[in-house]
Amino acid sequence: MNLGLKPSPIAATVDFDADGVQHGFLRLPYSRDDAAWGSVMIPVTVVKNGQGPTALLTGGNHGDEYEGPIALYELARSLTADQVSGRVIIVPAMNQPAFAAGTRTSPIDRGNMNRSFPGRPDGTVTEKIADYFQRVLLPMADVVLDFHSGGKTLDFLPFCAAHILPAKEQEARAFDLVRAFGAPYSVRMLEIDAVGMYDTAAEEMGKVFVTTELGGGGTASARTAGIALQGTRNLLIAAGILAGKVEAAPTQWLDMPDGDCFTFSEDAGLIRFCADLGDAVTAGQTIALIYPTGRTGLEPVALTARKTGLFTARHFPGLVKPGDCVAVIAVQIAD
Repeated sequence: MNLGLKPSPIAATVDFDADGVQHGFLRLPYSRDDAAWGSVMIPVTVVKNGQGPTALLTGGNHGDEYEGPIALYELARSLTADQVSGRVIIVPAMNQPAFAAGTRTSPIDRGNMNRSFPGRPDGTVTEKIADYFQRVLLPMADVVLDFHSGGKTLDFLPFCAAHILPAKEQEARAFDLVRAFGAPYSVRMLEIDAVGMYDTAAEEMGKVFVTTELGGGGTASARTAGIALQGTRNLLIAAGILAGKVEAAPTQWLDMPDGDCFTFSEDAGLIRFCADLGDAVTAGQTIALIYPTGRTGLEPVALTARKTGLFTARHFPGLVKPGDCVAVIAVQIAD
């Protein structure tokens, strides 16, 4: 935690300790050309009823990912206090400037919210938002659900995930909630770039942290939005905040044990996939061809799987650059 730093400049228009349903904003002063005394207004809903655990539900950590915001705007509209034992804090568009622009990072400062923790109260707009979550919202939470999907540059099999952690009781509780969420796939997740992540900030505080990847391509389908909606309710029931029975469908467990799960392009060009999401692939199998686009008649570059498993994520859309992640292969495991 950022001990000794200045107070956050963000002011909440809701009372997090009051019972009932409140809809309001996290208001961040932001002076700009078109509004000298302007603000970034981040919608927030708090639903509280007596004592009990707190769930912090977030979407729009990246602004071009939509299943989470769909589920959370709907939940904020429909959840009533009498359904809750404890507290639910809902922030459908965590990086609101990015969400409003439909971009992964903030158009204000190019900040990637999920690489900006612990943030700074006197930093950029993105760092100020991260700091507020770090020092105000995360300490309130027992359970954190942060929605992700592939955005405009990746497409995933729809899965819910948690991380392998040194604290095994915390890890086990997270995987219990992944199981309850009930996505078609459930993943023991490996991060290839964990520095500054919201996930890490929450887990280092001992919070039970669950995340998702629910499709991609910069849109949401009826299926993936439905998975997000039902999964959120399932998780809140399993966390003891909502009454009812978890309605989870069967799930296939996947593991990402090491860096061989990821395939990166070293070339630019037009990509042709030779396997589809959900296909079984073997190590050494050609999974994509990259055609140089500067002239015709050239041979494509073949990209091969480095691991045997299930084709879990792919690059989106059709042109790639050097360094782009073009494929993720996960290993099927038993629950």
